Amino acid sequence: MAGASVAQTVAAADGRTLTITEWGDPGAFPLFFLHGTPGSRFVGPANAGSYASVGARGPGYGGSDRFRGRRVVDSVADVSAIADSFGIERFAVSGGSWGGPHSLAVAARLPERVTRAACIAGPAPFDIPGFDWFAGMDAVNIKEIGWALEGEDLLHREIERMTAAWLERVNNDPTKAGDVEFSEADLAVMASPEQHEMERRMLNEAFRHGVWGYVDDIFCLIHPWGFDVTEIRVPTRIDYGLTDVLVPPQHGEWLTHNVPNAEPVIDDQGGHFSAPKRVTERRRWLVQPI
Repeated sequence: MAGASVAQTVAAADGRTLTITEWGDPGAFPLFFLHGTPGSRFVGPANAGSYASVGARGPGYGGSDRFRGRRVVDSVADVSAIADSFGIERFAVSGGSWGGPHSLAVAARLPERVTRAACIAGPAPFDIPGFDWFAGMDAVNIKEIGWALEGEDLLHREIERMTAAWLERVNNDPTKAGDVEFSEADLAVMASPEQHEMERRMLNEAFRHGVWGYVDDIFCLIHPWGFDVTEIRVPTRIDYGLTDVLVPPQHGEWLTHNVPNAEPVIDDQGGHFSAPKRVTERRRWLVQPI
């Protein structure tokens, strides 16, 4: 079954439905991937390989029920429910972009089950005293946070408007650049036809039932996360690129210095998105025995 994908639904502890996709060889070591914002369980061919990999999280995205008012730490119970449904006791966890803090939450609160964790281009907490959260960040992300600070009604309205234009672009001309001023490294990763198709499929699934997953993601990241990264005791990698404009490098630097014994993996030329060879190398690290 290597390379195949299987969609399934799992009941969360509170009765919500979580829709997930399993890739790869079900007999290999399990790796959970918690997608970014916005995103969905269709996170691309990088997850279809020789490892058992489960695309998860995403309350409010695609076929998953909304969890209004959720915190980052609430992802722990959802991952536990998914692992239990598969009969998985031990697993690695990885999260990309705004999914990164969720992978750190799972690592912090499930040390008896998580073997290794990776946070890829993930942000630092929003409320750090003296930390310039927005320095070097693209204007699109800054606007989204500003809408959230004004309240849910404004954020929902603006996200609906923005995603309508986004879906029109990816469905009609996926080669057309969006509003974000990406670095050259990110533009190179995004240029392939495979990447265009992945983005189209992922976003159409993400917004199939509306934009609440996106809205709630923004709120849960600017509100207290519900755990402290200093709780983490499992081997953890903090991957980030120095040309990232969505989650600028000071976020990775802060996480490296505050997650106990974290291993920084810095791409001097890289941006927000990982080149395929970096994805492969990271996943090999994640599934190593401890």
